[in-house]
Amino acid sequence: MSLSIPKLPESKDPKVNFIRDILIVFIIVAAIGCALFAVSGTWPALVAVESESMVPNLNVNDLVFVVDENRYGGFMTMVEAQEAGVISFGGYGDVIVYQPNGVTGVTPIIHRAITWINESVAEDAGFTGDAAHAGYITKGDNNDLIDQDAIFSAYGRMQPVKEEWIVGKALFAIPLIGFIPLHLFESALIVVLIIVIIELVSRKLKKNKETKTKGKKK
Repeated sequence: MSLSIPKLPESKDPKVNFIRDILIVFIIVAAIGCALFAVSGTWPALVAVESESMVPNLNVNDLVFVVDENRYGGFMTMVEAQEAGVISFGGYGDVIVYQPNGVTGVTPIIHRAITWINESVAEDAGFTGDAAHAGYITKGDNNDLIDQDAIFSAYGRMQPVKEEWIVGKALFAIPLIGFIPLHLFESALIVVLIIVIIELVSRKLKKNKETKTKGKKK
């Protein structure tokens, strides 16, 4: 028993065929996105590492698959993982992706969760006002200081990470191919260019074949 892949109907108008091919690409991309969300339970499900703050356990251009922090074994800070003897990405504690200070529209940070502190501990650490809240202390494996000792021009001093700021936890990483999400626009242009080239070559071959067929009939 053999299986045959049904061939999509072609139009006599080359423009219609080209638009159809572009739509197929977008449908495939959308289907992949839906599948990733169903498996991961969060979005984005794929993030690319942009800095060396997690070296050597995560490197620049690594593509990281992110899942909801409560899936696939639950969530552990470094302190909890040390007690349980659980290793993740070469160290104790889950690596999380979070929005710094809850600010959207900026690049999320992917660092290790060290411990959870309550509001009073946050106040003792020097956080005041709305910043004196419970949350996670985080740190890059390659950094000397915890994130909450850092000050950024875009959002001020990094605050303890609230649970609602967490995008998810890192489940596994694939080296190097994170270059594609980091350069998504360029990658999309390359895909479209490949489709255009294939379409043009296909038309040329079809035209040559028709010309040869007509020549034989004469």
